[in-house]
Amino acid sequence: MRVRPGPRLGMRFGLGPGAKKGRVSPTGLAGAMPWWSLGVVLMVTTSADLALTAPALWAGGLEERGGPPNVVLVMSDSFDGRLTFHPGNQTVALPFINFMKKRGTLFLNAYTNSPICCPSRAAMWSGLFTHLTESWNNFKGLDQNYTTWMDLLQKYGYHTQKFGKLDYTSGHHSISNRVEAWTRDVDFLLRQEGRPMVNLIPNKMKTRIMEEDWQNTDKATNWLRKEAINFTQPFVLYLGLNLPHPYPSPYMGENFGASTFQTSPYWLERVFYKAIKIPEWSPLSEMHPVDYYSSYTKNCTGQFTKKEIRDIRAFYYAMCAETDAMLGEIILTLHQLSLLQKTIVLFTSDHGELAMDHRQFYKMSMYEASSHIPLVMMGPGIKANLHIPDIVSLVDIYPTLLDIAGIPLHQNLSGYSLIPLTSEAANNNSPAAMQRPPWILSEFHGCNVNASTYMLRIDKWKYIAYSDGISSPPQLFDLSSDPDELTNIATRFPEITLSLDQKLRSIINYPRVSASVHQYNKRQFISWKDSLGQNYTEVIANLRWHQDWLKEPLKYENAINQWLKTNTNM
Repeated sequence: MRVRPGPRLGMRFGLGPGAKKGRVSPTGLAGAMPWWSLGVVLMVTTSADLALTAPALWAGGLEERGGPPNVVLVMSDSFDGRLTFHPGNQTVALPFINFMKKRGTLFLNAYTNSPICCPSRAAMWSGLFTHLTESWNNFKGLDQNYTTWMDLLQKYGYHTQKFGKLDYTSGHHSISNRVEAWTRDVDFLLRQEGRPMVNLIPNKMKTRIMEEDWQNTDKATNWLRKEAINFTQPFVLYLGLNLPHPYPSPYMGENFGASTFQTSPYWLERVFYKAIKIPEWSPLSEMHPVDYYSSYTKNCTGQFTKKEIRDIRAFYYAMCAETDAMLGEIILTLHQLSLLQKTIVLFTSDHGELAMDHRQFYKMSMYEASSHIPLVMMGPGIKANLHIPDIVSLVDIYPTLLDIAGIPLHQNLSGYSLIPLTSEAANNNSPAAMQRPPWILSEFHGCNVNASTYMLRIDKWKYIAYSDGISSPPQLFDLSSDPDELTNIATRFPEITLSLDQKLRSIINYPRVSASVHQYNKRQFISWKDSLGQNYTEVIANLRWHQDWLKEPLKYENAINQWLKTNTNM
């Protein structure tokens, strides 16, 4: 398969293959807007971008606008935040993200609080760290009775609506995936995933690849056109997308359990193929033991050609381009309805995607590709063309939205409002700005990683601790000199390692949390096992790992029994 380099930014967005002057873009990006009007909107690299909004509305503070603004939050899945700024953004054309950067504020160091779907979304909707919500995996999310930021905005007079992927109370995953999360630290390895693969849909005119996402985007834009336009009170709209998450593949057959990076030539043309970086890998013998487990269970310890790796990354970037187009559909609709100048728009993601960084795909890792997320916001009162280096995370969205709406905080939250950093009237020396800590916390307790994982990002340092802090060695990276995180310097700088570990323990008693998660996993597994009765042996032998299990069923059953007997009380 040959992937062609894509067009330069600003060249062919809106006029698809075969389109003629006066026709609507076949992507649907412009809705009813003809392509020449779309061109005005997309002139993000020229001075023509002033045509979109009234400067007075964008320049004023919150109080000067006669009330709080509308809010639109678009949250994608698995979007590597490094693609939103140099040099990552040179690999794929993302015109609407670039438009938001030009008109608003980009956070250069935004992170997930847990690199997996449900726990990260629970943190975003609750404003609380994962160990506080006890959202340990994709099946134990936020309590359904918890008051989210959207609940509060509705209580204070906002019209509210949400479409698409939510997954903050519970995810929608298989029994196999659930059992894998519970048994992740059983003392044996399971080949749980199929090898990552790519699938090219040959139709050059095919633009709506992730049809479910496009349908939800259509629902959101129709709601804006038919309902929101008539509101006299402000509204908040949430749109959750599946892309650019890889597509699941069948659990049986040659590629059982695989994940597929899927796109069409239309979106691949947005990818600058020659600019794609082949990540450097450590030898298998030198990998951190937890990384090796993750790579093994994701079926990535085998051989990959450079072309295979580059294609996987190219397809992933093409999926990001399709995601950007859905964001664009929302922005263009707001513009058409003259709502854009009255609305604060935020774009973010639940986590990133490794896309073969560190010999892995998916997420479930504290490496930058998995934990670094996009976060950009624009709207009235938000500074334009501003890049914020401060370290922030998803828990900051809850207090930010309350700050935008003028709603007082009713409880202690893990995050802090971003408005003191990005508002036109912001004062970075104000009490609100000064109280923000210089660190963020991320933690992971789910499948494909055989130990609870904790990441502290502070200044140039990234410190990663595992389990009880003893049974698995920590990792320390200097992101200023080692942005690809290739050299663990924890033993080289023991004083820094100790200092950061002490700081982490002051934030979270992570050995105790790890023990709690271990006990939770056992209880859930025992409950599931008991519910199956005499069918347990057959059911567990035919989950996704069946090809390994059936070779030595007694070995695997004994390993689980031994795991159930271990004592993790601390």
